[in-house]
Amino acid sequence: MDEATALELIRLADRSQSVSVTLVDRVPAWEPDYYAADITVTSGFVNARLRIHVTLEDLDHWADALDRIGSDEHQPAEGDPLTLDWPPAGNDGYLRFIADDPYMVEVHDTPQTQVSVRVPLDMHEEWIKEARQRLAVVREYLRLNG
Repeated sequence: MDEATALELIRLADRSQSVSVTLVDRVPAWEPDYYAADITVTSGFVNARLRIHVTLEDLDHWADALDRIGSDEHQPAEGDPLTLDWPPAGNDGYLRFIADDPYMVEVHDTPQTQVSVRVPLDMHEEWIKEARQRLAVVREYLRLNG
């Protein structure tokens, strides 16, 4: 996998800003199922990229997150929006999804800089369906080329 074959796993966007996650390489070659990925934030205020590492298990976590966000019962408590971290917070950067109106995506760089950026997004109705399609494409590519 190189820049020409980089795979966009996540794309959350509205008309003015976006947050995406793109798998760019398997790292290191002797670690199967371990991939370098770039989180990219694009907006009128900030443009940034953060390198993280993603495993096949993280793809499962993303599928689970989409299921939870897409369910009719995703509000954990009255007035509190569903909040999910992906990949699960650890020693690497991660996204925090806040299913609210507007939808919020926080990008956290941990522990290197401890910088975080919060991006409000006006998501269209079909975004979860499109997210599942992206995930299926990535999984199929990795199955065939893994």
